[in-house]
Amino acid sequence: MTEAIAEQKDLALLLDYYRRMLELRLFELKVQELYRNARLPGFVHLYVGEEASGVGVCANLKPEDLIFSTHRGHGHAIAKGVPAKVALAELWGKTTGCSGGRGGSMHMYAPEYGFMGTNGIVGAPIPLATGGALSAKLRKSGQVVVGFFGDGAVNSGSFHEAVNMGSVWDLPIIYVCENNLYATEMAFSRATKNTSVASRAAAYGLPGVVVDGQDVLAVHRAAKEAIDRARSGGGPTLIECKTYRYVGHHEGDPGTDYRTKDEVEQWKKNDPIKRAAKVLLEAGLADEKKLKEVEAEVVQLMEDAVTFAENSPEPLASSVTDHVF
Repeated sequence: MTEAIAEQKDLALLLDYYRRMLELRLFELKVQELYRNARLPGFVHLYVGEEASGVGVCANLKPEDLIFSTHRGHGHAIAKGVPAKVALAELWGKTTGCSGGRGGSMHMYAPEYGFMGTNGIVGAPIPLATGGALSAKLRKSGQVVVGFFGDGAVNSGSFHEAVNMGSVWDLPIIYVCENNLYATEMAFSRATKNTSVASRAAAYGLPGVVVDGQDVLAVHRAAKEAIDRARSGGGPTLIECKTYRYVGHHEGDPGTDYRTKDEVEQWKKNDPIKRAAKVLLEAGLADEKKLKEVEAEVVQLMEDAVTFAENSPEPLASSVTDHVF
């Protein structure tokens, strides 16, 4: 396939990816609104700004493939196929949520969609995903596994031990670091001398790929190559998506005492959704009317999700000991 034909094939996917990213963005903005108005319980970490990473990776996966997520995992869940209304019901603590309202934001779990859970422990998805990939290999299931994690996880022992194990055993796994430059308020450049996550792959004998995490097609191409390689028995790949969260570490953190307003605004100029819209318009693959139609559909989807979640029943007090060892 020539490069020009391959590029045309990728561009044909872009309208769908634009819609998917918009769904992630508007979901998170709706969660932010509800949380700020004290309508949601618990604690939330929003994915606003990082949508190209989750969509670009998960769009290449099959329904039976697995992903393991982080504390910032709503976007991963929806990108993997969990319906927005089911994810929102989980955040709301309702029985119609993917974990029956028992997991909330940081422990939501939907294995029927290949979504193996968000996780409140930094770095935990890396060994968990490695275990999932070992299981897939032993069972000869043909599944590929993705482990998402942030830059704050790469200096942990779990990263080094799990990536080494994945490489030694040629497991069907892709390690995806969403490097948004900060672990809570700690700048990555202050936490390590080597700020290239992808370069660390060389120590374990696997490919390390760095990609513009604000370009959904670039993420798509890098993920497709890595997923195809893993599925064919070629072993793992480490992908570093350079991305950025516009919001604070969690909802309630203004995110202003450890980074400048100018820095945030510079990243917003490279917004993944606006960038995709620009390419669609310039390539003649959509016009302003079509983009507005897509936005209206997603807005309605979010309103329907709110109605569904708000009107869903809460767990009965008598069920408190269910699912407890």
